[in-house]
Formats: sequence, C-alpha cells, structure tokens
Amino acid sequence: MPKINGELLLADLRRIADFGRYQTGVHRPHLSPQDVESRHWLAGRMKEAGLEPVIDGVGTVLGKSAKSGPRILIGSHSDTQPRGGWLDGVMGVIYGLEVARALGEDPETAHLAVDVASWADEEGHWGQMTGSRSFVGMLSDADIDKARHRDEGTPMRDALKAAGLDKAPRVHFEEGRYRGYLEAHIEQGGLLEAGDKRIGIVTAIVGIYQFRLTFSGIQNHAGTTPMPIRKDAGAAMMKLYNEVMETFPGLAGPRSVWTVGKMSIEPGAPAIIPGKAEMVLQFRDADVAVLDRFQAALLEIVARHNKNGPCEVECLNLSRTMPTVMDGRFLDAIEESAVAHADGEHVRMPSGAGHDAQVIGLKMPAAMIFVPSIGGISHHFTENTEDADIVLGCQVFADAAAKILKGN
Repeated sequence: MPKINGELLLADLRRIADFGRYQTGVHRPHLSPQDVESRHWLAGRMKEAGLEPVIDGVGTVLGKSAKSGPRILIGSHSDTQPRGGWLDGVMGVIYGLEVARALGEDPETAHLAVDVASWADEEGHWGQMTGSRSFVGMLSDADIDKARHRDEGTPMRDALKAAGLDKAPRVHFEEGRYRGYLEAHIEQGGLLEAGDKRIGIVTAIVGIYQFRLTFSGIQNHAGTTPMPIRKDAGAAMMKLYNEVMETFPGLAGPRSVWTVGKMSIEPGAPAIIPGKAEMVLQFRDADVAVLDRFQAALLEIVARHNKNGPCEVECLNLSRTMPTVMDGRFLDAIEESAVAHADGEHVRMPSGAGHDAQVIGLKMPAAMIFVPSIGGISHHFTENTEDADIVLGCQVFADAAAKILKGN
C-alpha cells in the first residue's frame, strides 16, 4: 500500500495557511484576494504533482489525472469561515494532493488515477456549497446572476470578474469517469476526542431544515401601554422559542440537534414595545423521519400561536437539505485501513455538519473520514488537530483510496 509523506503533508497545510493568516487561524472567505491567491498556489502544487489543474467559473480548483487506470475523486474546500480555523476544509484538499502523490510514487499503485478538487464556497458566502452544486449540475447561470455576498451584498459576478474568473468555464461531472468520491475533514466536534478515538468513519451526513419565523405585533410606548392589551412581538417570539425547546427533546433521536442562532427585534429600543421580531430555527439529523417530526411539531406550534394570538406568526422554510448515506463498500475499505493503522481507535459515526460529500454523493458513491478536533473546536481561529492525528488520518485515507481503486 502507498506510504504518505507526513512532513510534506504538514508543510503544505502550513503553507496554505499563510494565505489569510489570522492569529492561529485563517481568514480566507471565498473570492477574497487571499482566497484567490491560495487557489493559484494550490493549482501550482497540483501541477507539480502531475495533475492538470483548472480554476473554473465559480472558483473550484480541479486537478485531473491523465492516467488511464481506475479513477477516484478526492476533495473538500479551502475557503474558510471569517477568522476561522486552519484545517476546516483545506485539510481534505491537501489529503487529496498527498494521496495523488503517494499513489503515484508506489509502483503497485502508480497506474491508479486520483483527481483532486477544492470546491468553491462550501462555507456559503455566496450560496450553499456553490462549487460542488455547480459540478453536479445543481447551479444555473441564473443562480450565479442572483447570488449576492451574505454580508456585503456584492454580486458574485462582480467578485468573479475581480478574480479574473468571469470568462472561465465551469467544470462538470463526467459520467463514468470515477469509481467514487472521498472526503476527509476534521470532526468539528468532541466525540472522537472524548472517546479516545483517532479515526471517525462517517456513516451519513445529516439533513438540515431551516425556518425563519416572523412575529408581527404593534409597536407602542413601553410606559403607557397596559400589559393586557399589548401585542409584543418580542414576547411572542420568546414564548414560541420556549415551546420549541420544551417540545423537541421528546421527538429527538440520539444525535438530533436544534438551534436558534439568530434573533432580532424591531425597533430595538428600551422604551418601545417591539412591533416586529424574527428568529431563525435550524434542526439537524441523519434520519428524515426525525426531521419531519420536528417540522410537523413546529408547524403545529405556529398554528396554535396564530390561533391564540396576540401576534401573527409567519413561518417560512428557508432551506431543506436531505441526509446523505455514505457508500457501504467505501466504509468497509476505510475501516479495513483503520484497523491496519489504528486498531481499536476508530469508530463509525454520522456527521453533524454539512459537507460537499452530500452533494457529490448524489452522483456517485461517496464516503468520508474524520480526524479529532482538539477540544471539539471549529469555526474559530483556535481550531487545531494533533500533527500525529493529521498524518495518521491521511495514511488511512490513502490506503482506503488504493483499496477502492484496486477493487479490494
């Protein structure tokens, strides 16, 4: 089986972290100058590894192998959250690069072909998994025309032009080219660390349902309006929030999670009764039945609040991403490799975060592995993983890729 170069792997990870370095992490949002620079660097490293790289019309970097043997696609993303971590996403891209090099250097696997991708905008600055959705045909030109930066409102077309990518064609999935897709990622949680495990074999990627709830009341004076006649949108929001938080535990599966990560009231002044309030509720699970239970309960709660008042509640479904089950044969290959290198230190587990694999998995067999996150921290510049775990994960990953390509 191929032998990876751990020193080269870590050196590449540390080098790409220089693009947008922020304290101990990285600030490299998609299509920022630092992101564009890092993509050109990455394309250069792919070329040095014998791949034929392109940067496409949404910013995806795809390095293709010219070998005629069985092919596999390995990828993740290299854009980051604002002031995020140095490994989130990009570790999986550099794993792909190192696997391509390692397989090419071993006479037994030198004929096997590895394509490597850094998908555009997995972190959602312009949309939802823009690069992987474009690759599988789920993103139209009209979608790109409409895309605006989530914070700044800048049109994506303008950002692509500034990056010199406005005339670049988009790469697309080629039917029959690949045996499948592999992705590696830091766990972004603390289960591996808590269980003294070093390899997570991802069984499924959770589905995510997201709703925006808008509460319409009557804005009025906070000192002169008696409590019995108030239509306080903020109070109505908190009442519904509490009911959701009390109801959902009874409907949950063992790994269900739900979050209200955004709330607002208007006009937001101490002496004014809020006339409008808004919150965004998100819930996740790998089981569609659980997600549907949550949705039904939410709609029932909203209907009850609309019936009883005093404020009207509008419930809008913002997005619905369905769970994706990973390929069983690929999971077995990963587990065989994990047993060989970390026997007793691996575990099968679902992913609580979304990943490009759930999009690419719509077109071909897919699987993922996790390595531990120290303290379970991610989406923060203090995110980190032990060097030894990074190297071990890549070796397991390379062996699994070889097994899949050789049909073992």
